[in-house]
Amino acid sequence: MADSPSAEWSLDEGGVRTLLRAAAPELADLPLTLFADGWDNSMWRLGSELVVRLPRRALAVPLIANEQRALPEIGPALAVLGIRTPIPVIAGEPGDGFPWPWSVAPWIDGTSALRTPRAENAAWAPRLAAALQALHVPAPVDAPLNPVRGRALITRDDVMRPRLDALPAQSALRGAWADGLAASPSVEQVWIHGDLHPGNVLVREGRFAALIDFGDVTVGDPAYDLASAWMLFDAPGLGAFRRATGSRYDDATWARARAWAAYMALVLLTQSDDRPEHLAVGQSTAEALETY
Repeated sequence: MADSPSAEWSLDEGGVRTLLRAAAPELADLPLTLFADGWDNSMWRLGSELVVRLPRRALAVPLIANEQRALPEIGPALAVLGIRTPIPVIAGEPGDGFPWPWSVAPWIDGTSALRTPRAENAAWAPRLAAALQALHVPAPVDAPLNPVRGRALITRDDVMRPRLDALPAQSALRGAWADGLAASPSVEQVWIHGDLHPGNVLVREGRFAALIDFGDVTVGDPAYDLASAWMLFDAPGLGAFRRATGSRYDDATWARARAWAAYMALVLLTQSDDRPEHLAVGQSTAEALETY
C-alpha cells in the first residue's frame, strides 16, 4: 500500500493533551497512544473507550465538521437498533496550537467487512436494511452537501464514459449505468452515509455492529447508499437485503443503486493499484453486477 500523504499539521502527545485540557480536562490524563496516521486523520487511543481524531490535511477538515454536524442528529436513530456510530463525545474547536476542528469519539471494536466473506454477510443483510431505512429520512436545509455523492447520475456521466471505454470488457457495468440513467431521477432529499463501502461497515461476532466514517455524509438520493449491497453481499444476501426494505424504495431507486454500484466498481478497478483490498472489492462488485 502507498504511504499516507504527508501531514500538513500534526501534534505529538503533549499537543494532544493540551487540546484535551482545554476542551475536556476530565479526559486529559487518560492513557494516550498514537493508533494510526491515516490519509486524512491522525487517531489517538484515549483510555480504553475513546479515540481522538485530528485532521492531518486541510482537505480533511470538512469531513470532521460534517460528522460533528450530522452524527448527533442521525446517530441516535441507529443506536436504537443497536448499531454504533462514532458520535463525537467532544467536538473540539481550533486553538491551543491546532488550527482545525477535531473530535473525541467512542472507540468501536469490530472487523471491517473488507475481511468478511460475502456469503457470511448475508446473515446480517436485513439488519443493514433496517439501518439504512432509519438513516434515510428527510434532512434539514443546513445538512452538508456533497458535489458528487447522492447527486443525479447524469452529473457523473462525463466522468463515467471514459472509464467505461477504458474497460470495454465490463459490459455489465455499462448496462447497469445505462439502466440507471434511464430510470426516473430521485426527488428525495434524505440523509445518506455517502461513503458506504465494506471498509466502513464493522462486524462483530458475525453481526453487523457499526457504521463508521461519516465524513462524506450528505443529503440526496438514497440509491447511493443502496449500491453497497452489490459490494457486500452474494445473490442470496442481496435478495434478503432487498426484501427487508419492503416497499421503501421503488424499482427506479434500485436501478439507480445498481448504476451507482457500477460507478463505484469502476472507480475501484481503475484507482486502487496501491490498495489491493479495494481492488478486490471492485472486482467482486463487477462480478456481482454480471450475475445479479
